[in-house]
Amino acid sequence: MPQTQTHTHPKGLAIWLITAGVIGWWAAFQLTVEKFLLLENPGSKAACDFSVLVQCGANLDSPQGSVFGFPNPIIGLACWVAPIVVGMAILAGARFANWFWWLFWVGFVFAISFVAWLIGQSIFAANLHTLCPWCMVTWAVTIPSFFAVTVHILRSGVVPLPAGGRRVAGRLMTWVPLMTIVGYGIVIILAQIELDAVPNIWRTIQIGLGWA
Repeated sequence: MPQTQTHTHPKGLAIWLITAGVIGWWAAFQLTVEKFLLLENPGSKAACDFSVLVQCGANLDSPQGSVFGFPNPIIGLACWVAPIVVGMAILAGARFANWFWWLFWVGFVFAISFVAWLIGQSIFAANLHTLCPWCMVTWAVTIPSFFAVTVHILRSGVVPLPAGGRRVAGRLMTWVPLMTIVGYGIVIILAQIELDAVPNIWRTIQIGLGWA
C-alpha cells in the first residue's frame, strides 16, 4: 500500500528553488555572454578576469569548459529553469507524483556531481588552477539545493521510509544551512591548500576597491 505523502506544499523549499534557480540562471547567462565576447574578440580578457587566480577566461577556454562539446553555461541556462518552474508550481498549489520528485532529484544528483568535478578541475587541473567568479556562484546555489531536495524526498514519503524515519528527515531540513557551510568549508580548504586562495582573493578584492 503506498505511503501517504506529507510536506506536499513545501513553501520554504519552493521559495529557495526559485531563488537558487534565478541566481544560477543569471550566473550561467553571464558566463554565456562572456563566452560569446571571447569568441568575437580572440585574445581579449573576460570582464570577470580579475587576476591569475580569480578569472573566468581560462575556464571558458579550457576543454573542461565544454565537456559535452558545447560551453558548459548552456547547461545552466537550460537546467536552472527547472527549479524556478517547480518552485512556482508548488507555490501555485501543484502536487507532484513520486516519480517526478525522483527525476527532479536525479537532476540535482547530476548537478552536484558535475559541480564537484568542476571544482576539482578548477583547483587541481594543471591547465586551470583558477577560481571562476560566476562558476563559484553556481557552486554556491547547487550545494544547498541538492541537500534541500534530498532531505525533502526523504521527509515527504517519496523514499519509502517508516513514519519515524520521515520525522527524522523532517528535522534534518533545519540542518541544511549547516550542511551547506560544511560543503563550502571543504571547497575553501581545498582551494587554500592547493592555491593559497584566501590571501590571493583578499588581495584581488583590495586591488578592485583601490585599497592596494
